[in-house]
Amino acid sequence: MTALDRLRGGLPAKRHNARTIAALTANPGCTRRAVLDAAGVDKPRLAERIGHPGNFGQSRFALARGNGFEAMLKADDCALLMSVLRDALDQETLPDAAYTDLGADDDATLGARHGRTRELLAAAAGAALIDHPLLTLEVAGRQVFLEPDLIAFQAGGRLHVVEIKSFAIVDGQADSAKVSAAAVQAAVYVLALRRLLAELGHDPTLVSHNAVLVCPRDFSLSPAAALVDVRKQLSTLTRQLTRLASAADLASALPADLSFDTTLPPEQLIAALGRVEARYAPECLSACELAVYCRHEAAGSTTALGRPVRDALGGIDTVAEALALAAGTRQPTENQSEAAALLQAADRLRSEALAARRPGAESDDRRRAEALS
Repeated sequence: MTALDRLRGGLPAKRHNARTIAALTANPGCTRRAVLDAAGVDKPRLAERIGHPGNFGQSRFALARGNGFEAMLKADDCALLMSVLRDALDQETLPDAAYTDLGADDDATLGARHGRTRELLAAAAGAALIDHPLLTLEVAGRQVFLEPDLIAFQAGGRLHVVEIKSFAIVDGQADSAKVSAAAVQAAVYVLALRRLLAELGHDPTLVSHNAVLVCPRDFSLSPAAALVDVRKQLSTLTRQLTRLASAADLASALPADLSFDTTLPPEQLIAALGRVEARYAPECLSACELAVYCRHEAAGSTTALGRPVRDALGGIDTVAEALALAAGTRQPTENQSEAAALLQAADRLRSEALAARRPGAESDDRRRAEALS
């Protein structure tokens, strides 16, 4: 049994998917997450076990809208989607593509579907749509099956990953956080496709770094498509996957009795988490199942206030310490002197602003407003 297997206490590893792999890029400096993800610990179950469950997933209404939008695009062998892709890729004369649907997710057919995906990508010529391909990616030394609900589109000798999302593009703009999340997820597929092509002896750069994002336009189900450059996300994702691979060495250095077996009592699991360093930030709440617990753990620390505050107050670990330095009741260390000066200046400005709101100031403001009117 490896050190990573031992951390799970013998329980089966939690299987990654494109969303969980994409989420790895959210906080690359967190050792706790790197170790838990590398070991395949079931983080949702762990969070529930220690009494701090997260709130993840789409509502059933959003899922129903997304499923309906996708079914509409793929009807009649993707006739509508083909039209959208022609516009997005500026391929007005693009011939009709050969459409192949490899079927829905089924654990019993994963190997067969992956083999069929390899055959199609090796033999594809001209334009081809491949629905429900099965890709693989190595995560922390384990081969992970990716079961994306995507279409790989080959045009002009390049493969383009197509991501279909249910959030709307309104007046040419979409929610930046949702677009960013979709870009990272598309980068996972681009990376997996490139590695598959390399295995097949082809140039991996045949997979374009421009993914196609297809969303509803405005408040209808009429589709709109845009190209999203995922080179930055690819670079970040590759670094993080390399870091996860080295997490096995990190796990070997942890105490032999350390375990995140979710059948253990909650107090033992909390004690185990405390032995692996975390790097909480408010952004974790949208990306990590353990974020609610880590926020609770970080209460009173400058970390809980966000990365900009934590970075500005380097060397000051707690809010109480920051307040004491601002008030001048605590002598700063040499490393804290610059941050302490900023805190004292901010405290002085706050005091002056409050002093300006002296008793009667509100009535003076009211009289001036009445005079102006």
